[in-house]
Amino acid sequence: MADVKSPQPRVSRSVVVKLGGAILADAEAVAEVWTGVQALGGPAVLVHGGGPQATALARRLGHEPRIVAGRRVTSDLDLDVMLWTLRGELNARLVASARAAGVRAVGVSGADGGLVRVHRRPPRDVDGETVDFGHVGDVDGVAPALVETLLGAGFTPVVATICADDAGALYNVNADTVAFELAAALGATRLDLVTEAGGVRRDADDPDSRLDRLTAAEVEAGVAEGWIAGGMRPKLEVARAALRRGVPAVRVCAPADIAGGGGTTVVP
Repeated sequence: MADVKSPQPRVSRSVVVKLGGAILADAEAVAEVWTGVQALGGPAVLVHGGGPQATALARRLGHEPRIVAGRRVTSDLDLDVMLWTLRGELNARLVASARAAGVRAVGVSGADGGLVRVHRRPPRDVDGETVDFGHVGDVDGVAPALVETLLGAGFTPVVATICADDAGALYNVNADTVAFELAAALGATRLDLVTEAGGVRRDADDPDSRLDRLTAAEVEAGVAEGWIAGGMRPKLEVARAALRRGVPAVRVCAPADIAGGGGTTVVP
């Protein structure tokens, strides 16, 4: 396949907001998201995952998903489950909840309009084992024209992270990755990673240890020192990647912080 790069970022005032499955499971949190989006007073794009919901559906079907190094191995059945869950139930429910909140939302996937171009992830060595992740895609680039068209018409795009390659094969793609790639391609002013924790804590068990601000260098030091670990580590790796791609700031925050100054802001 030819080397495909994202186009140069456009000048944009948009904010990209990424929601995880834990947030989507909480109707009150989703309502807070839409309140925050309205209060931004400018264009916003939502990107969502749905891992917990996909796992629950798979188990109802008698299938136990395999997770390696925090990533879902996506078999044929797993891909179907992700399609049903992300592009089907969760995307539709998010758009419906937006309508109830007075937000004009449109649900799309990464495959729509060639928005996110991917290739199949090659097998990787994980702790000495060669792992084939199946129908998992790695991002080649983002063509944001569809999202820009929707924003220009006054709509709020809601993006499910099911994406396609040039041959039309569908893939499950990490939602944090899609969010930062889209933020970079749009020239967004900020990327918000909305989590239950509502920020980065120096001590994961102490809510009062939340940090207001981190630099990319401090994130690197925190990983080395071991206090940035677990599920927060990959999120902050995404934050650093977004900063390297020109996104001015990344926040790890709660739904109620979207239009305010809460959470932890990561800067270059």
